Amino acid sequence: MPAETMTSRERWLATLQRERPDRIPMDYWATDEASQRLVKHLGCRDLGQAMERLHVDLPHTVVGRYVGPMLAEDVDVFGICFVEAEYENGVYREAANHPLAGLDTIDAVEAGYTWPSPDWYDYGHIRAEINGRPTQPIRGGGSEPFLTYCQLRGLEQAFVDLIERPEYVEYCLGKLFDLAYADTQRIFDQAGYGNVQITYVAEDMGSQTGLLFSPAQIERFLVPGMRRMIELAHDAGAYVFHHNDGAIRRVIPTMIDAGIDVLNPIQWRCEGMDRAALKRDFGDHLVFHGGVDNQHTLPFATPDAVRQEVADNIRILGTEGGYILAPCHNIQAVSPPENIVAMYEAGYEYGWC
Repeated sequence: MPAETMTSRERWLATLQRERPDRIPMDYWATDEASQRLVKHLGCRDLGQAMERLHVDLPHTVVGRYVGPMLAEDVDVFGICFVEAEYENGVYREAANHPLAGLDTIDAVEAGYTWPSPDWYDYGHIRAEINGRPTQPIRGGGSEPFLTYCQLRGLEQAFVDLIERPEYVEYCLGKLFDLAYADTQRIFDQAGYGNVQITYVAEDMGSQTGLLFSPAQIERFLVPGMRRMIELAHDAGAYVFHHNDGAIRRVIPTMIDAGIDVLNPIQWRCEGMDRAALKRDFGDHLVFHGGVDNQHTLPFATPDAVRQEVADNIRILGTEGGYILAPCHNIQAVSPPENIVAMYEAGYEYGWC
């Protein structure tokens, strides 16, 4: 096996800058339950040791520390109460209330709801935190406002609002984008130019078969705020990591025009998401992140099939660079640890440039 000549940060940066890294960088997304099973399987003391053993180039995320008004247990800054919803292999936290439900006008929201403030966070620790991790890529800031809007209003009502209350949606998303912008700006101010390499500007726009929004809705409600976030990131020397689930090929040109640099998660089994076609049509504009299927391959295939999929991804998405190997989304506990190990061992074996 060749010797590594780059740190994880250098490897990510080379890929983002369309230069040749020593090997393809690898990232890790998983639920806590899947991570615990992996750590136990490998006989490691913690996830950090497991990542080191598997040669994963895991970014470190910097965030502001909450110093605002006291919050009730399991309630976030938006007033959303979360409960643990159990499923067969673990637990997810789900919103149990919707603070803007019933506040159906802008006047009602202004009279009856308090938006969080960026002043509720302290950012003074960020520079030291970054300096303490000189070999890791640093992620910080970003936005995903419609996800929060769905929790504030309720999922069904949030989509109804797009039709029945468009000005209301614009008002609320404006508040959420403004908060994300201020938070991200303060992170960048503390970090210094270029010291945050990745900013996460996300929104889930796709189902398994098509878009959840019309293109006109995406252009009206999401793109203007995302452009602001993208410009802020670029001005700070960061690359924009865009997470967008499902069958979203139709909107990829819009997001490229908005300025994204990285597209995740590449759910290639979804309609229109053929890997070769994505690489052919968008590979000159985007770095691809993800691509290892966690709906079928990781949970249900054999380790040999996982290794083959990794090899295919590297061959297709990694041709002439521009690929970061990772699962398509959070690895679930149903995925055997042997398959997770196979993914990263294959990535390490086949990913040398």
